[in-house]
Amino acid sequence: MILGLMLGLSSLLGGSATAEDSVFLPNFWDPQHRLEKPDLVGIHTLRFLTEDDYPPFNFTLTNGTLAGFNIDLARAICEELKVTCTVQARRWDTLIDSLNDGHGDALIASFEINAETRSKLDFTAPYYKTPARFVVLANAPLKDFSLEGLAGKAIGVEANSAHEAYLKTFFPAAILKTDQPANLRAALKKGEIDALFGDGVTLSLWLNSADAQNCCAFRGGPYTESRFFGEGVGIAVKKGNVTLRHALDYALAALAEKGVYADLYLKYFPVGLY
Repeated sequence: MILGLMLGLSSLLGGSATAEDSVFLPNFWDPQHRLEKPDLVGIHTLRFLTEDDYPPFNFTLTNGTLAGFNIDLARAICEELKVTCTVQARRWDTLIDSLNDGHGDALIASFEINAETRSKLDFTAPYYKTPARFVVLANAPLKDFSLEGLAGKAIGVEANSAHEAYLKTFFPAAILKTDQPANLRAALKKGEIDALFGDGVTLSLWLNSADAQNCCAFRGGPYTESRFFGEGVGIAVKKGNVTLRHALDYALAALAEKGVYADLYLKYFPVGLY
């Protein structure tokens, strides 16, 4: 029972799927918990800070325009709150100082919520998590991803990663093959390993790429145990900025309820992470 809880099955995410083969849509907001509309007096403009080298979350197009999941979400938040919006890219290592120096109001740059970042910033509720996933060949017979089902199976995983530690903890009878991600993907395509285990975002993008050649598919999971894979990603504000944090939480929940979040998720992740 404890193991089942730790495996982080998709039902715990509160999402939905309308058909067997449709993309599972995650939901990080409790529909039964209605947030009160915040008092936006004094908030006329939201200045988001991000960086521009983490596709598909935030990146620069050839014409210099910022794009990505985070960028579109920031603009949707401003539209929901009916405030003017600016999104400016800065170097990753300068973002927290830029926020604290007053050059922006919020960071939307895929900052993970953890003890270290919480000591410097306040966060909204998570608006996405990065699950771990298994990938197998599309026609692979392997369908049982239980402790017993993976016993003796060759599983590719990046060496010295949280994903390797997770497999060692919960699937000790699996045979782990460690290597660099690119080599593991090649090994899976050649049938040299039974499955590949890794970061759901990276694997989702690979599955949707020309390099994958429609070879493979997600199977099992998702696995979201926070001790290994983190608490998720939130929008960060200055410590103590409760008013803005509440406003952002309200907007995120409203966008989820209206389906705007789902539209953005499907736009950037046509091969769902969950």
